[in-house]
Amino acid sequence: MNGDIFEKLAKSTFRSRFKIKEKEKQYIKDKGIDKIRSHAEDFISKRLAPADIPNDGKQTPMRGHPVFIAQHATATCCRGCLEKWHKIPKGRELTQAEQKYVVDIIMEWINRQ
Repeated sequence: MNGDIFEKLAKSTFRSRFKIKEKEKQYIKDKGIDKIRSHAEDFISKRLAPADIPNDGKQTPMRGHPVFIAQHATATCCRGCLEKWHKIPKGRELTQAEQKYVVDIIMEWINRQ
């Protein structure tokens, strides 16, 4: 896993304020980490992977699911942040490898919480 990105994210006041609270921790425990990964894969394929996202920058809620919180913490919440922080360009569909990278970053962040 790209430890360098986690060091950069930790220096961001905005990104580092996101934390998984007890309610989300219980949700993860109840559903299991494999189900959370499945949710992440689904959210990324539908909300982040398309080339054109009409509401880009507003498609990821700030709370309500551990994956949404992790997306903001890891700058994988919209294509603008993905380009700025992860150097994955906007305007084209994400490859399978890029989608896996995003899910892996999200899951690593959740595991570190």
